[in-house]
Amino acid sequence: MSAIFHAGISGARGRMGRAVSAVLDAREDVVVAARFDRGETPDLSLCDVVIDFSTPDSSVELAQTCAARGGPALVIGSTGLSPEQDAEILKAAETVAIVRSGNFSLGVNILIGLVEHAALRLDARDWDIEITEAHHRRKVDAPSGTALMLGEAAASGRDEDLDDVRAAPWDGITGARESGKIGFSSIRAGGIIGDHTVLFASEDETLTLSHSAIDRSLFAKGAVAAAAWVRGRKPGLYDMQDVLGFRQA
Repeated sequence: MSAIFHAGISGARGRMGRAVSAVLDAREDVVVAARFDRGETPDLSLCDVVIDFSTPDSSVELAQTCAARGGPALVIGSTGLSPEQDAEILKAAETVAIVRSGNFSLGVNILIGLVEHAALRLDARDWDIEITEAHHRRKVDAPSGTALMLGEAAASGRDEDLDDVRAAPWDGITGARESGKIGFSSIRAGGIIGDHTVLFASEDETLTLSHSAIDRSLFAKGAVAAAAWVRGRKPGLYDMQDVLGFRQA
């Protein structure tokens, strides 16, 4: 059995926080040292790492707190952060180790690699890319963090920056599609956990790569794996590609 480590949970009463709690409570190598939510002041002194599924504001505040005190390490799963908030997380990572991801699923992270490879091989002049994501009615940000990760992978495969090739939403009289653009569509309905599809379409054929989440616990298990991996790491901003060993040196 691995050495016991002490974990905290930020956003503990939320849907993902409860899922993380269930996974941690079932493990013999973890002690949950703190469970807290927005507006509460946790005692982080006993935590080796904190898993955060809260809100953008709370995630930034937590990262700043951990950076100021030199720890603990962080796993951040909150999505919908602004560029300014992204910058604050990056600044905190100069002092503490942070794993940040829009999706902690093994399958999604494999999908990211497949999308980047396909985009590299399929000429942007001939192949359009559309990313569709579907989530439950309570999700407040769109496109999802995972959809943006997939878009970034597709843009990277084409040696582009997503901000430069992201298409405006299709609504009204938009005119013909501009070559090389990457489009996004979002669905919010019922209790959908998370579905993501990347469509590559030419005049002659289509290629569809997709992933569907069946049980929310898969994200919690991935976040806990990230927590076990990041504790004791040197300061820096990491993602699941690092945790899973997919990142090439």
